[in-house]
Amino acid sequence: MHIVRFFPIGNADTCLIELDNGRRILFDFADMHCPDDPEDKRCDLEKELRDILGDDKVIDVVAFSHLDKDHCNRAKEVFYLEHAQKYQDDDRIKIKTLWVPAHAVLEEGITGQGRTLRAEARYRFLKGEGVRVFSRPQELDDFLTERDIEPAKRRNLISDAGTLCPEFNRKDDGVEFFVHSPFGKRGQDEIVRIRNNDALFMQATFEVDGQQTKMILSADVDYDVIDDIVEVTKFHGHESRLEWDINNVPHHCSYLSLSSEKGDDKTEPTENSKWLYEKCGQAGGLLVSTSKEIPNDDEDKQPPHRQAAAYYKGVASDLNGEWVVSMMHPTKAKPEPLVIEIKKTGYEIRREARDIVIATASPRAGV
Repeated sequence: MHIVRFFPIGNADTCLIELDNGRRILFDFADMHCPDDPEDKRCDLEKELRDILGDDKVIDVVAFSHLDKDHCNRAKEVFYLEHAQKYQDDDRIKIKTLWVPAHAVLEEGITGQGRTLRAEARYRFLKGEGVRVFSRPQELDDFLTERDIEPAKRRNLISDAGTLCPEFNRKDDGVEFFVHSPFGKRGQDEIVRIRNNDALFMQATFEVDGQQTKMILSADVDYDVIDDIVEVTKFHGHESRLEWDINNVPHHCSYLSLSSEKGDDKTEPTENSKWLYEKCGQAGGLLVSTSKEIPNDDEDKQPPHRQAAAYYKGVASDLNGEWVVSMMHPTKAKPEPLVIEIKKTGYEIRREARDIVIATASPRAGV
């Protein structure tokens, strides 16, 4: 079986995938816990991750969907980064392959954690190994030519929307990752400057003994990006690439990932979002909101929004599935990591989460 974990870290994203063969993929790392606040219920993410890894301080792929703090906080304190010696002590967690959108290489004026990760992505990309960049706007070619590198020599490190990530395949790993976004075309207009909408959006297809379980990872994209994804996917006849059994709903349950209008009691999604959730969701589907607990009022303008949650809960009900909020699982008084087994009967939420660890050592050959 494979294991998927979502962590209770507030309005932030971290998803760890442990494959049956021992390989690991980490989507985002945002350690938001405040150790000086005894009332903070967010988990100590670094400790959680280190407890899972044990003595094996290497992760096969670490993907940063985009460089907002709620997707990369404390990364430069935890990971071994190749671009600067100060990030290279022996206790740090090593990254074999870094996955980033092109925006993470190209963005200017970025500060803090994001700036450090941009430096790491640039270093690996210019060196020509240990990185995969998603989408290839003209600016990416310009970035290389300005540094006297022929763009064709880095094409093997770039993946476009509509392709599979070459680092994994269903035969050897029991999983494949299909890229939906970012689109290369976004480099031609102002959208390239919007970090959330240039983020990674993928479908993971797991396979165990012939049984497929599909998961959507959608970062912080807004509804207009989802509209584009659905339109392009339908145009190419790839509707199955948007099917899902598990859906990590975007942007911490923000209504803006469904529509431009919040609604009074429930957000009404755009037609394309409605199709994604109601038609592509499989029987028994699980929707996960990586967010704070859902509020009962509208005092806080930030997500999660109760109106969006009402829509997603309705989808889960119609699918005879489940709706889980990371900071309310299993209870809001004591949230714990959400641990999901992927096996030949599909997915199953483990109720004794901390007892489930894949202990197989991560292979060192390959990626």
